[in-house]
Amino acid sequence: MSDLHFDQYLDAMHIDCPLPLLKMKQALRHMREGEVLKVCTTDGGAVRDFSAFVDHSTHQMLEMFEDESCYFFYIMN
Repeated sequence: MSDLHFDQYLDAMHIDCPLPLLKMKQALRHMREGEVLKVCTTDGGAVRDFSAFVDHSTHQMLEMFEDESCYFFYIMN
């Protein structure tokens, strides 16, 4: 588990692609620059989708990891 600070949490568990990506993008639109979004999802495709989105945007992936039940992402707006 990460000790990173986050400003908003998005529970995207048990929903399939592309909804975790769409919900993440929507959440980031409503956040201020420098704020951090923590996302938890069970969709394995999110690893690829979130990474590609961050690579082509001004957002920064601070951390990404997996535990037994979820993929976690910390994304700075």
